[in-house]
Amino acid sequence: MLRRSWPLRVLAGLALGAAVGVAVYYASLLKGPNLFILAGATAGAVAAMIVHAYSVGGIRLTDVKVTVPQLSELNFVLTRDTQQVAWRLFKEISSRVAIRPLAAETGRLREALSSLHALVLLTRQILDEVQPSRLVGAAPSVEHLALAMVNNELGPFLSRWHPELHAWEQGSDDRPEQEWPGNAECRADLAAMQSRLRPYVLGFGKLAGMRDETTKALLNGQLDLENAGTKGPISSPRRRNTV
Repeated sequence: MLRRSWPLRVLAGLALGAAVGVAVYYASLLKGPNLFILAGATAGAVAAMIVHAYSVGGIRLTDVKVTVPQLSELNFVLTRDTQQVAWRLFKEISSRVAIRPLAAETGRLREALSSLHALVLLTRQILDEVQPSRLVGAAPSVEHLALAMVNNELGPFLSRWHPELHAWEQGSDDRPEQEWPGNAECRADLAAMQSRLRPYVLGFGKLAGMRDETTKALLNGQLDLENAGTKGPISSPRRRNTV
């Protein structure tokens, strides 16, 4: 496809260059008010195109590759809007207890499941609040990655364990959570899901313009957002204690 299209691009470039050359030649013949009118009109047109590009968030910055084992390698076209949405998702996910390892006999599954459920709702809220990313060719958007995270990982895990834990809690008479028969299996399933979730979070960090080592340090609890040395594409507020 690219081999077929490049001769057309060369011809289009030659034609455009010739047209610009003719326009510049005749413009050089102008004098007095006509010259200033042409210069003003040209400057106005350029300014309008820049404002329009920024207003739709369609300025292409670079191409970014994100690897998620369940989805293979994805090639994203990074734009200003992509960075902003990815930063919001990364900031919210990385500040939640649900992505931290829950060692045996420590922490509470109810808190982890509630945090994951809140994350699903928040992801949907973020996607509802932003304008859909402008698709560039066949490249996926950050929304595709977010929905894949919810539909492939968070949704299936919660649809199984949330009702099972809730049903036991209703008849447990406030017994310790460790007595729940599904406790060990749920914890193991949670750890496996968190491992699969990690590449998604790393991907959001990469799309937000963060360095891989910084993203990994944040996920490992070795660094917090306030001291990460980066504010992403938008100003990063103080980190909140979010469940």
